[in-house]
Amino acid sequence: MKWLIQYLYEIKLDKAILWCYLIWYVIVVCFHFDPSVKIWINSVGISAVIGTGLMLSVSSSKGKRDHWQAFRLYLMPFCVSSFSALIKEQGFIVFISPNITETIVSVSCCGLFLLLILAVKLFKNNVI
Repeated sequence: MKWLIQYLYEIKLDKAILWCYLIWYVIVVCFHFDPSVKIWINSVGISAVIGTGLMLSVSSSKGKRDHWQAFRLYLMPFCVSSFSALIKEQGFIVFISPNITETIVSVSCCGLFLLLILAVKLFKNNVI
């Protein structure tokens, strides 16, 4: 538990935003899950192709790779392609659901996550 508090204390805004992207994605998947194997296989294929391209674009000759960065570079195309397939013809405006309940849940979960980070940063000395 101490490592989680430390992670939340040290997290920067850019990584917190990426976590909010993942939270939003997971909530949309929960509301619109489709068990069609085709969607998920296509998403894995797109992830492999685009993720490899992204890895090549950020690779350096220095050798050491950041495994979390590599994971994100493959996860993002997977999430984008599956998200796109799941919301097709669902009335979404960009990434906002026309169902107000879904939008409220997504915004609330992201807000709670950001409040958790803020609370850890404000009260770290009392928590650890």
